[in-house]
Amino acid sequence: GKDAATNVLSFPFQPPPGAGAEAAAYLGDVVLAAETIAREARERDLAPIAHLQHLVVHGLLHLMGFDHGTDVEALRMERVEAQILATLGIADPHADASA
Repeated sequence: GKDAATNVLSFPFQPPPGAGAEAAAYLGDVVLAAETIAREARERDLAPIAHLQHLVVHGLLHLMGFDHGTDVEALRMERVEAQILATLGIADPHADASA
């Protein structure tokens, strides 16, 4: 509902009435804007693959119910992102923003 460019969109799956249990396992779709992600990586001097992985995690967390509409929600989501990315060997993308 925002009139602005973005780097990632998440579309939660809504199972149709009567759908089987297998439908519940499908979270939804994550759409990534390749040109925007590449530009952001260049502008922020980030490794493109690390920025891409961050945004995949970000989009998946949205599908799992996380949001960043408030400061409290954003902090919670950023902490989970950082924990997941650390398991992939990727530095916390929010470390500079909070310093």
